[in-house]
Amino acid sequence: ASILVNATGPNKGDILSYTTGKAIFVIVVLNAGIAAWTEHKAGDALEALSKMTQASIYVVRDGKEDKVEVPAIVRGDIVVLGTGDVVPADMRLFEADDLKVSEMALTGEPDDVGKNARLAQAKKEGQEEKLLPENMVFSGCSVTNGKGRGIVVDTGMDTKIGDIARLISAKEDNKPKKKCGCLPDTSANQTPLQQNLEKLGRVIGLNAIGICVVIFIIGVVMNRTDPSNPGSPAWLYMILIAVTLAVAAIPEGIPLCVTISLSIGCSDMVHQHVLVRKLAAVETLGSASVICSDKTGTLTEGKMTMVNLWSANVAYDVDGKGFDPTVGGFKRTGTNTDGAQDLGVKSSLLAALLCSNTTLSKVKDPETGEEKWEPKGNSSEAPIVVAARKVGFKETVADEYKRVLEIPFSSSRKMMLTIADVSGRTQLCEGGMPLPAGSTLLSIVKGAPNFILDYCTEQLCEDGSTKPLSAEDKQDVLSVVDRYSERALRVLAIACKAMPTLPFDANDTDLSTDQKFQACRSNLKLLGLVASIDPDRDGVPDSVLAARGAGIRVVMITGDYLKTAAAIARNVNIIGKDDNEAQVAVDCTRLRPNEEYLNHQEMDALTRDTVVFARAKPEDKLEIVKSLQRQGFVTAMTGDGVNDAPALNQADIGVAMGIQGTEVAKGASDMILTDDNFTSIVAAVEKGRAIYAGIQKFVAFIMSVHIAEVMQIFVCIIIGIPVMRTPLQILFLILVTDLPPSIALGMEPGESTILQDKPRPKTEPVVLHFMWVSMVLNGLILSSIIIVVYICALLLECDGAFLQKDIESLANANEHIMSARTVAFISLVWSENVRSYTSRSFNKPVWRNIFGNKDMQKAIVLAQLALYCAVLIPYFSDMILGLDGTIIGWEGWVMALAGPFACVILCEVCKFITAWQMRRYQRHLARQQPEAMKEDPKSGDSIEQKTSFINNSNQNCQA
Repeated sequence: ASILVNATGPNKGDILSYTTGKAIFVIVVLNAGIAAWTEHKAGDALEALSKMTQASIYVVRDGKEDKVEVPAIVRGDIVVLGTGDVVPADMRLFEADDLKVSEMALTGEPDDVGKNARLAQAKKEGQEEKLLPENMVFSGCSVTNGKGRGIVVDTGMDTKIGDIARLISAKEDNKPKKKCGCLPDTSANQTPLQQNLEKLGRVIGLNAIGICVVIFIIGVVMNRTDPSNPGSPAWLYMILIAVTLAVAAIPEGIPLCVTISLSIGCSDMVHQHVLVRKLAAVETLGSASVICSDKTGTLTEGKMTMVNLWSANVAYDVDGKGFDPTVGGFKRTGTNTDGAQDLGVKSSLLAALLCSNTTLSKVKDPETGEEKWEPKGNSSEAPIVVAARKVGFKETVADEYKRVLEIPFSSSRKMMLTIADVSGRTQLCEGGMPLPAGSTLLSIVKGAPNFILDYCTEQLCEDGSTKPLSAEDKQDVLSVVDRYSERALRVLAIACKAMPTLPFDANDTDLSTDQKFQACRSNLKLLGLVASIDPDRDGVPDSVLAARGAGIRVVMITGDYLKTAAAIARNVNIIGKDDNEAQVAVDCTRLRPNEEYLNHQEMDALTRDTVVFARAKPEDKLEIVKSLQRQGFVTAMTGDGVNDAPALNQADIGVAMGIQGTEVAKGASDMILTDDNFTSIVAAVEKGRAIYAGIQKFVAFIMSVHIAEVMQIFVCIIIGIPVMRTPLQILFLILVTDLPPSIALGMEPGESTILQDKPRPKTEPVVLHFMWVSMVLNGLILSSIIIVVYICALLLECDGAFLQKDIESLANANEHIMSARTVAFISLVWSENVRSYTSRSFNKPVWRNIFGNKDMQKAIVLAQLALYCAVLIPYFSDMILGLDGTIIGWEGWVMALAGPFACVILCEVCKFITAWQMRRYQRHLARQQPEAMKEDPKSGDSIEQKTSFINNSNQNCQA
């Protein structure tokens, strides 16, 4: 429109007359280009699924074992599995020799699962249901122990992993599509911020069109003509004015500021161990009202750790977490007495170590180059190996005791048995239990306490002697086991028997493994109990409390058993001290009582207050997230396994683990926690809220600028004074002098009380009611002040005239108008720069921490430099922008200075109204807050304490 008007005007041959149209075009392209370049998609969940299997595997074809490519495997193939292999397809086993598989990628549980070739049997009453069949192995799972053979039953998208892939893609298929020519549809991927900005854009666009039409009609009716070309028709001039109004009414800088603010926020969040994959998702986490978290590796370490040991009727506490044997030690329970060198401790740990196949060593991380301790072997034996190193046993100690026999753990025996050569030894080890004279062999068992106790006839005493194990003694031991089990600890019993020779003929090939086992397991001596747990990560309990203080409900969704899950949930404060466990913790079979999910109403009623879901399948996680979303919650989902990917994809914000997370989970997520730490999520929530608050501040700031521009032009047309600014001046003002402070507002540090606010509703608009009031009031104040300054400048520069019809009769009328416009332009930039400081808070006074935002100081300096370039550089200022600061004299500069002083005073007075409205709004949110998301008044932790924890954790992360 601008180019059309100038092409029909008297200066159509002057190339400078088309500057406005060109500038508008360049700015629109620049906005779109920056947004497209900044937000770019990385990773693809479905593509990552194809990388979960190894390149080739051994298959039996035509009676021979051949190595074939995994994609060539078909149903009916017989696959040979060994330790270290990755299962290439879903298989039914018909041979299994001590076969163990890690199903963590599918179930989320860290323990290796024993497999067998038996036919599936009906579940006994009271028996816990297995997540996956014991006689099947599934694509993408790794073999950790033993060997086996199986027949392929499903491949590709028909496998368990394929089902998960289908769940991920189902969300994409069910999304509503919007047609927009040849452009791709992205509407269904929009976050709440994007949706709100789109609504705001529609409102602004429709209002801008309406205002332009109204002003055009009024101008034509009142015959407002171009002061530089009085002979042109009013309708042609009013088209240009309508363009000017459109430029003034539509906030071109908002998309650019939002993109820059989110991009800078992403960079800042990297320092808090949060990697953002999708730019606009930064603010969504800040609006999260529920965080659904996987247990293993997210709330817990994902590393089984020994925490208690019982031996010779003495209980011990074990310090330290993870696999580092240099951290922690043994203390007698209830005292500070060091127990690492106690006879019972050393004897129990060495015996357990001799009955294990797991090793511990330092490995170098190929990406970071850092060395870390890592066990190799069965995850349930890792705590034993680490604890043994803590009391001083060397890495090679097991090599000093030759293994004569090994009978692996089985689901029927419930224990593992080894026989070690102890020839020439009078005691098991230095400081260990004495061995009977003539002992050359030591039979050791490790396994389920109730099974092992049945074979024990005596027990080790604290002084190394032995005493009979009576029925009462066994009950006492079982009571210790029960106490440990109530704390969700995994308990193993250790027992042994010294022998002069093998109790069977080693050369008898007819003896079965079970016969050898029966011969060696009798008359055992109980050495002790070891109790391990997957410990909660450091800081997680405080993070959960901090989240509750922020109005966020934390929900644990895990594949573990209900009792174990509930115990962990209590440890990390997900279940409060006074919560009714039966009401807030449920088994996921209640979601699907007859293998069919409850209807939406019943499902929503069940998930509304539940904070622990146990024995969860991938489909369960997805249904839980959908249910919470139906209730209006903004849901964040954390996870690391393939089993988490569908829920990560469905959630409003998916958060994957960076260290232990699978590529599938990362590809389905919006954010990645590079340290796998749940505490980083709460820090990210705080940062997300601060970013969103900053966006609200600069949106309100920019909108008030545009409201003021429209008001000023509207008044100019109605009163009949020359229009205060040209479209190019407005663009320069908004995108050069106002944009830097706007960006600085987007980088504003969050309020210290930001975590005390309730999560904003998902449907809440970017601009709230009190913000609209603030914007209109600020726009009205700014317009009134600048109009007064402009009229005074017209009176000063135009010999007492200020109406356009009177000014047109003056000599050099255009120069007089330029002088007045320059005074008003300078005054407006100064006023806007002052208002940048008042806009840092809707309700706090301007002098409070006035220099707290360092970026604001830089922005104001940049805006001031742009101002003086606009009014003082020859040719650019007068010929292109139509401004000239050299002709207004000192009177003009002083007159312009009145604007910012009046503006700061009146805008600060308006904050009293805004503060009152904000308090009303927070009370309204609190009334709407569901009971399950309100802070637990019985927790004993104040919001200030929780907020202090977050600040401290942020400092620790940066350190």
